[in-house]
Amino acid sequence: MVETIYGCKWSLTVYQLLANGIKRPGEMVRSVEGLTTKVLNECLRKNVAFGIIERIAYNEIPPRVEYVVTPFGRKFIRILDDLDKLQKEIDSEQRRTPR
Repeated sequence: MVETIYGCKWSLTVYQLLANGIKRPGEMVRSVEGLTTKVLNECLRKNVAFGIIERIAYNEIPPRVEYVVTPFGRKFIRILDDLDKLQKEIDSEQRRTPR
């Protein structure tokens, strides 16, 4: 699961968008250059399947869909953040250590 999500560069972008209050797919696509609707939908489906985010469909016309991070997703994203910090520490140490 971690490899699938962390390996998808758009998942991390989606988490950042959700953290910034951007919850609707159309707004996500408009907010990020290079992100297509097709790629976003694939990314959102994976994250919903893993239980990281939840899809909320409103019974309105026109239809409205929003995504939110689940409680499990908040824990998972914290772990990804910690992995990112660890990688930065490792990279920093390697730059300082002569080879």
